[in-house]
Formats: sequence, structure tokens, C-alpha cells
Amino acid sequence: MLKKCMGDPSLIIPTKHIGINDSLSYEKIPVHILDRQVRKLRTKEVASVKVLWRNQFVEEATWEAEEDMKKIYPHLFESGEVPN
Repeated sequence: MLKKCMGDPSLIIPTKHIGINDSLSYEKIPVHILDRQVRKLRTKEVASVKVLWRNQFVEEATWEAEEDMKKIYPHLFESGEVPN
């Protein structure tokens, strides 16, 4: 059975600020590194960083490999303020 759903207007993101292309896609641009963690595997350690992307909330930040992010976006690591 279907029930009436009341939407939360605070969760709506205006499309004017996102900058959607004609192909209905947008470029993901990292804004800030929120956190850093090192996971220990059997034979090695893998460093990850939590990245806040443009047009997303803090809750939607994703964990990415630190090595890959340094190669693609070195400007995020220039200040040397990567959280531990």
C-alpha cells in the first residue's frame, strides 16, 4: 500500500549552483580533506583520506586512496595540514 510522503525541503539542492552540463553530468571537484586513516593489512598499510567534494554535504564525503589523490589533486596536500 502506498502512503503519502512529506518531503524535507532542506534536503533539496538548487540546480543553479551545481552547474549541470547538457549531458546531465557535472565534474566532481575536491574541496577539502576532512580526515586521514591508515588501515593495516597482512603485508602492507594503506593510507586513505576522507574527501569533501563540491556540491555535497559533509555526510556524503568519501574515503579515497591517499596516493591516488596526491597524484591527481596535489594542491590539497600543499599546506601540509592533513588531519590524523
